[in-house]
Amino acid sequence: MNIMLFHSTYGLRPAVHEAADRLRAAGHEVWTPDLFEGRTFDDVETGRAYSAEVGKDELLKRAILAAAPYSERGLVYAGFSLGAATAQTLALGDAKARGLLLLHGTSDIAENASVDDLPVQLHVAEPDPFETDDWLSAWYLRMGRAGADVEVYRYAGAGHLYTDPGLDDYDAQAAEVTWRTALGFLETL
Repeated sequence: MNIMLFHSTYGLRPAVHEAADRLRAAGHEVWTPDLFEGRTFDDVETGRAYSAEVGKDELLKRAILAAAPYSERGLVYAGFSLGAATAQTLALGDAKARGLLLLHGTSDIAENASVDDLPVQLHVAEPDPFETDDWLSAWYLRMGRAGADVEVYRYAGAGHLYTDPGLDDYDAQAAEVTWRTALGFLETL
């Protein structure tokens, strides 16, 4: 599978490279574009401030430019938190998308979004301050109306970015279950 993997608001950290290596070891081709042009952050507030400074439209433009050379291959879009939101936006706009793997995040869905049985898998903490229960319920329904085939996995007690071993949110057990489930998902595509 060809996977475009987007980083979180912390930037292209070692955890993203480790995730890409894990996916490559399972036989996938993976690209990890750096939407922050080399900047990484130690806290979410600074990363969010930088993201706001660059702007949502510019970050989306960078993501589209990174994915465009590979989109003809039929990409699986994937990402962490902010990167998951970016991946979702690109997947819903790419008729050749093969799947969508969301780790720790989702995004708004345009009313006119339409996909043809796009396989989607979401892994998120429970509770998650950025992905509340009400939001996720509404998101799930909107994705279904758009035509996506959605699976949601919740991890009780895990922190928001629980798959990143370099952060306080890290939960080794939840991370391992997430990767095992995600790799199984990718095998079905």
